[in-house]
Amino acid sequence: MRIDLHTHSTASDGTDTPAELVRNAAAAGLDVVALTDHDTVRGHAAAAAALPEGLTLVTGAELSCRTSGGTGLHLLAYLFDPAEPELERERELVRDDRVPRARAMVAKLRELGVPITWEQVARIAGDGSVGRPHIATALVELGVVGSVSEAFTPEWLADGGRAYAGKHELDPFAAVRLVRAAGGVTVLAHPLAARRGACVSEDEIAELAAAGLDGIEVDHMDHDATARARLRSLAGDLGLLTTGSSDYHGSRKSCRLGEYTTDPEIYGEIVRRATGAFPVPGTGG
Repeated sequence: MRIDLHTHSTASDGTDTPAELVRNAAAAGLDVVALTDHDTVRGHAAAAAALPEGLTLVTGAELSCRTSGGTGLHLLAYLFDPAEPELERERELVRDDRVPRARAMVAKLRELGVPITWEQVARIAGDGSVGRPHIATALVELGVVGSVSEAFTPEWLADGGRAYAGKHELDPFAAVRLVRAAGGVTVLAHPLAARRGACVSEDEIAELAAAGLDGIEVDHMDHDATARARLRSLAGDLGLLTTGSSDYHGSRKSCRLGEYTTDPEIYGEIVRRATGAFPVPGTGG
């Protein structure tokens, strides 16, 4: 059983539509795929409607968070009730702040001499929730960097970078509480992805575990063997689940669907803990 619990579609910053994503997931030999667009559930209905027979969809979102000390982190939330009003309101606040934040980053890049325009970024984002990967793609188009990953450095778009601008983000402890209240399960995404900026400390992860965090994403393209071993040890000490995922963004990143996967027993435990929603089985849509 092959399970990928972290993917993105055009509802946020991926390049596959939700329907294309589930079809591509089936073609890649996956049995279960989670759609976890940034701060939105807008792609779930289209993904469910197109779900091929034999593929199960896990509904979710990747929530943008920041600690009181200023460290950014992403929290994967699975199988929560999307209509729970408090969590829905917080997601809307984050989404609504994405456009002014992106405009501010475009302005900073122009001050640095980059001939980027808001119209270019808006074209790339399309109907998705605009974010840094869309700006990074514009930088690739302009020949400023060679790849989207190369844009996420202090020179450009990384946290604290020359063109970085902040946005409304959830307190991670509040996010864990909100997701749990909505019947969902939380997993800390790529916690040691150092190239993205400062990482949360082991003490902060322990505090989140004490507050109800369910798991850590261990097997990820931005974690080397040392990081994975460190996270598995930490998860064992804290009683956290460990997952593996591709963080697929279509052609925007080099990772492939199913490049990293989650153990079926871990997936079963996530489903067992969730009370806000159920996985959606494919019926050949």
